[in-house]
Amino acid sequence: METKKKVIIIGAGPAGLTAGCELLRRSDEYEVLILEEEPVPGGISKTILSDGNRMDLGGHRFFSKNQQVMDWWTQLLPVQGAPSFDDKVLKREHEEKEGGPDPEKEDLVFLKRQRISRIYYNQKFFDYPIKMNWNTIRNMGFLTTVQAGLSYIKTLFWKHPEQSLEDFYINRFGKKLYRMFFEDYTEKLWGRHPSEISPDWGAQRVKGLSIVALIKDVLGKLIKKENRNVETSLIESFYYPKFGPGQLWQEAARQFETLGGKIDYGCKVSQVLQKENHITDVIFVKEGKTEKMEADILLSSMPLCDLIGGMNQVPESIQQIAKGLPYRDFVTVGLLVDRLKIKNETSRKTLGDIVPDCWIYVQDRSVRMGRIQIFNNWSPYMVEKPEQTVWLGLEYFCREGDPMWSMTEEEWKEFGFQELVQMGVADKDTKVLHAHCEKVKKAYPAYFDTYQDIKTLENWIDQVDNLYCIGRNGQHRYNNMDHSMLTAFLAVDLILSHALDHSSLWNINTEKEYHEEKGAEKK
Repeated sequence: METKKKVIIIGAGPAGLTAGCELLRRSDEYEVLILEEEPVPGGISKTILSDGNRMDLGGHRFFSKNQQVMDWWTQLLPVQGAPSFDDKVLKREHEEKEGGPDPEKEDLVFLKRQRISRIYYNQKFFDYPIKMNWNTIRNMGFLTTVQAGLSYIKTLFWKHPEQSLEDFYINRFGKKLYRMFFEDYTEKLWGRHPSEISPDWGAQRVKGLSIVALIKDVLGKLIKKENRNVETSLIESFYYPKFGPGQLWQEAARQFETLGGKIDYGCKVSQVLQKENHITDVIFVKEGKTEKMEADILLSSMPLCDLIGGMNQVPESIQQIAKGLPYRDFVTVGLLVDRLKIKNETSRKTLGDIVPDCWIYVQDRSVRMGRIQIFNNWSPYMVEKPEQTVWLGLEYFCREGDPMWSMTEEEWKEFGFQELVQMGVADKDTKVLHAHCEKVKKAYPAYFDTYQDIKTLENWIDQVDNLYCIGRNGQHRYNNMDHSMLTAFLAVDLILSHALDHSSLWNINTEKEYHEEKGAEKK
């Protein structure tokens, strides 16, 4: 009997689990082991359970223009065929899939949720992605609208050379809207002014304004007709697991093991050994003991700086590029409160009549908070008592070891609540019933410092014939889940076809047209 080739995958996140499942489904020639540092699968897409309530770290909408990804997800969790708890209570009209599971009776189910995210600026809500529509004009006021309009029109005739993210924003929104809605938030997110950041991030994540959409919206309001499509696409809605994104990746992990794969949790990879541009061994630490394992093929979703830092026979110039790749770390403060001060002034019915947003982007330079998640609106099953309480995720961007990162859970609880009061989202009489803090290292690969030399690093990695870098951190790209999965699909294609050229792996999520059509999804 022919010996199977040993494949090691570093990381049981979306990329690693997808690659493992695909490899075992499509071939019986491989023995596949996933080494995962955390005690659970999912990576940044895991779900945290705290006192009966579930937290999503960063917010994860399940939507992709790639049908293979959509099919992969719905094979794991079928789409609901009956109303969810909140739709049933509120008697909201809702599209269900015939023959799909009833989320009130079954757990393995995708909910279809309405996509509502807005910017909170000057204690008013603005649509996100930014739309120059009637609501925006009304909230900005006549003078500001005229200034923003003239600034935007100027960009139609005169473009800045796109040498920075600031140039990118101004070219698509004009200087006035950039100052209002992007400058401060971007600096919070990255810890750098947009003028210091590569425009690559904007090309991946941001959708520009449409003057045609503005005209249609304004005319629609003037003639008192609702400007909406009969069918809601998955850009206006999205799938979401009943119990959060971690539920889907736990199911993926289960299927991977059913296929014959193995996941070893609590394993921190410390070294990757190579000889003559070929990976030979992976060294990792588990329960304080160092272990060494041979590998015929290695797929890595660990941060590029850590991968290269743990490899032997790496030129000094390559080490310096990897060492200088920047990241932003991330803190989510979960606050369970009895009510909010901000009111639901939309036509969307919600439990407790809370605002309907999944995400609220905080464009307020006086606070450090970047976003607010309202878990009730992602799924009513994320909250133990969704009719009586509001379960919030307050999101902060910082750097490991800085004063904010080092705050205790009690300090975070007090700090987050005071910022909610300061913004007018809550008031002093709002009761905090429960709090929980989660910290995520290297959550966001950043596009400055040595990132400008990343192509040199990619070219060097491509010389290692049995190494495949996949996923967000594996490629140092601010990818969505579907893009991370696409890198896994392609890596498996390359492995099974015995392709010598791996360079195409780096091209996932670089096509500007695709992202501008899709719009901005910050995850």
